[in-house]
Amino acid sequence: MLEDRVHDTARARVPAQTRKVVRHSVRGQVLDALRAALLDGGLAPGEVYSGPALGERFGVSATPVREAMQQLALEGAVECLPNRGFRVLARTPRERAELAEVRALLEVPVMLRLARTAPPETWSDLRPAAEATAEAAATGDAAGYADADRAFHRAVLGLAGNEQLVRVSEDLHRRAQWPLPGAPRVRRAELVADAAEHAALLEALVAGDLAAVESLVRAHFRGAPA
Repeated sequence: MLEDRVHDTARARVPAQTRKVVRHSVRGQVLDALRAALLDGGLAPGEVYSGPALGERFGVSATPVREAMQQLALEGAVECLPNRGFRVLARTPRERAELAEVRALLEVPVMLRLARTAPPETWSDLRPAAEATAEAAATGDAAGYADADRAFHRAVLGLAGNEQLVRVSEDLHRRAQWPLPGAPRVRRAELVADAAEHAALLEALVAGDLAAVESLVRAHFRGAPA
């Protein structure tokens, strides 16, 4: 079945620990597979891809591919080219730096407020999310780590009780994860180091060390794996 083939394609790119939710939508499966391909180099910045060609690649019709690509266009990963397909956008170092700055403007004040007001046990409850990033990093899979990384930040910001903040921050986070053109494949050591910063951040939050929280978050955004 088409859905089974796409599911197998998506699973091949995602580590076992992230395969907990089975998507029933072919579009959703294709979207997951395309996002993974963007992160691991399967779709290259500047290249143009047609819906039918990608549909053949994933064993589905062009329709769910086009629908998934429309979502990626909203996320700033591709642009639509009438009668041609979709071009993968090339992120620039300046755009990456701007995204890091905007994320810091949003997240640092929230985390500082939470550090002052949330009880220590709140942060202990988030240790599994931090450990999940470490486990994903250990596999060296960029796409799997990207999912776990967003999940950790989503869990932290969710404590603020502001759904709009979480939604906007996740969109910025996902945009920041698209690789720079020509960038070498992210090494496992880089992912492991990035994941270790999540554990350090939790320790600073438990201790209520506001200076350490701010320093860690800003450095984390600046040094996120490209």
